[in-house]
Amino acid sequence: MKKLALLCVLALASCSSQPAAPAVSPEVAAWQKRAEGVTIIRDDWGVPHIYAKTDADVVFGLMYAQAEDDFNRVETNFINSQGRLAEAEGEAEIYRDLRMKLFIQPDSLKADYARAEPWLKALMDGWADGLNFYLHMHPDVKPRVIAKFEPWMALSFSEGSIGGDIERVNIGQLEAFYSPVLANKQASYGATAPERPLVAEAGGDLEPRGSNGFAIAGANTASGKAQLLINPHTSFFFREEAQMVSEEGLNAYGALTWGQFFIYQGFNDKAGWMHTTSSVDNIDEYLETVTKTADGRYTYRVGTEERPLTETKITVPYKSGTGVANKEFTVYKTHRGPIVRSVDGKWVSVRMMQEPLKALNQSYSRTKARSLDEYKKVMAIHTNSSNNTLYADADGNIAYFHSNFVPKRDPRFDWTKPVDGTNPATEWNGLHSFDESPNSVNPPNGWVYNTNNYPYSAAGANSPKQKDFPAYMDSGTENPRGVHAIRVLDGKQGFTIDSHIAAAYDSYMPEFEIQVPLLLKAHAAAAASNPLKAKVADQIAVLKDWDYRWSVTSVPTSVAIFYGEDLWQRVSPAARKAGINTYEYMKSKATPQERLESLAAAADKLQADFGKWQTPWGDINRFQRNDANIVQKFDDAKPSTPVMFASARWGSLASFGARAYPGTKKWYGTSGNSFVAVIEFGDQVKAKAVTAGGLSSVPTSKHFNDQADRYATGNLRDVYFYKAQLEGHTERTYKPGQ
Repeated sequence: MKKLALLCVLALASCSSQPAAPAVSPEVAAWQKRAEGVTIIRDDWGVPHIYAKTDADVVFGLMYAQAEDDFNRVETNFINSQGRLAEAEGEAEIYRDLRMKLFIQPDSLKADYARAEPWLKALMDGWADGLNFYLHMHPDVKPRVIAKFEPWMALSFSEGSIGGDIERVNIGQLEAFYSPVLANKQASYGATAPERPLVAEAGGDLEPRGSNGFAIAGANTASGKAQLLINPHTSFFFREEAQMVSEEGLNAYGALTWGQFFIYQGFNDKAGWMHTTSSVDNIDEYLETVTKTADGRYTYRVGTEERPLTETKITVPYKSGTGVANKEFTVYKTHRGPIVRSVDGKWVSVRMMQEPLKALNQSYSRTKARSLDEYKKVMAIHTNSSNNTLYADADGNIAYFHSNFVPKRDPRFDWTKPVDGTNPATEWNGLHSFDESPNSVNPPNGWVYNTNNYPYSAAGANSPKQKDFPAYMDSGTENPRGVHAIRVLDGKQGFTIDSHIAAAYDSYMPEFEIQVPLLLKAHAAAAASNPLKAKVADQIAVLKDWDYRWSVTSVPTSVAIFYGEDLWQRVSPAARKAGINTYEYMKSKATPQERLESLAAAADKLQADFGKWQTPWGDINRFQRNDANIVQKFDDAKPSTPVMFASARWGSLASFGARAYPGTKKWYGTSGNSFVAVIEFGDQVKAKAVTAGGLSSVPTSKHFNDQADRYATGNLRDVYFYKAQLEGHTERTYKPGQ
């Protein structure tokens, strides 16, 4: 007995000599407790399915999972959205940050957070907690700028589009106006800054950006159920794929922009939504008549009234060789918005939607809308400013919804140009209602679509009529993808998920049906003495019998695209000068000799870069993912995957924006199809999807590039929407922090 007592004493002494566990702060303890209520299931493609009792806890788990997959992109998006990029990347980004700070200020966002409804505030709290818990659990991860996330920061990036409204303000013009080195620009208020275009001039189009969306009614499907195509064309790896499920009615799946907590393009168990970049005209510039007062202040005139310009100081910190330096600006604002440039002695203010709290509300609330009426109710918040929407649901409804932030304006003015700020008639007068917008709901043809073109062909012959709406309702036109979409949708019935996918990847390129015959005609009409007639005869022979369809084995595709790109660059300056669209210029004004010269240049380029002009398209057009960098370096010596589809410029619905890079001959894609899904709604959701490359941005992960082949061939995988479907397809089940 004495022996046993001695052993117990020794054991207690041993225990008491162990170092005490480090104290856990109340904040960390709260995160740990929250994590216990969250389950993350990673499927066999690495997609995180987040389950929790409350929406806010799902958001907590979602942000933890996002940070696991790509914390760099999460942080970078919020560095940029708060105007803090120069803190990470240096002086070159000062004016990008200034642009953001003209519209986004922490004090105002903190006030918005304070007045948010409790449910929305709880989501923002969960957002910040999830990211901060990840950083706590991963001390090896060193943030570039944001060491701790605060809930209000979620309001700085409340709309998931790849290019927000603020990015319409030209950084070069902003710098020209506010740069202190431009001859004391602010003091001489009437001076004209060097001109740079606010947006791309006519004819100067870059690789088309945007998206495709189709919605097909049950009358046109084999099952009698409505279907939806989700096909955003963005920079690759711009969005995470995930599912969010709570006991409060949340069950959403799809693509969400890194750092945000709402499914931006996706579906729930009853409805789906796809956003396409809109050509709506809803950002306006005003020519302000500014006067300097005797006390050195400035006023601007509206009617007969002189109003004081709001003058504030903005400090932009930036990384310097010695640490962090600051540049201070005095900036000006009218009741419409900030001054962003100068034209012919007039200061120019810009007006756009600035409702971050409402925008976050709408962005999240639509993910829980499960019927057409519920979705329309969410749209009544009127903050989906830069996007159109394609919609389908389990009740069989389909719809095209135009951008639902369109200010009412006097149609006498040309709103594509700066208007006279002194004229009270140029003020906004509320917003257009749903019924006043060019929407198309359940049209008799049984389909709607958008390819970043205007809304006036969204339902074919049953589309809204352009004459019924003011010009500012939309400033776009038809585009080659629109022509193509109508071709694959109109008059077609019996769609299955697989045939819907096939339509989304249809290989036809309609712009070449216009451009190639013009080239053939130019060659036929060329004089025998023209040296180009013989030089390009072989290429003409190849194009003559081409069906205008891409494939990895197609030589005509290579010849046509190299020809088209050369002609595009050759005539774009003249198109800009003439103020017309490059497509139209190529069609009606490019000379026969220019066409032949471009074909000869294309053949020479193919020969020089690939050893023969008869190079199959798949040998040129490649997908490559080498590292986790946001801007990666391509290398012909490293493995890559042939991609069958081509640039949206020529009307390919499946888009792959590729080109050669320094040191490469092959073309590598960086934008276009990024996330593709086709969903069928009914008693149960059925869906297939693919993500560019792979879900994880961690190079050592098996999911870094495991979808490359599927992506390149349009071979979509099954989506595991229901928990039972995850059985046999689960890679890992865990709690945040484990």
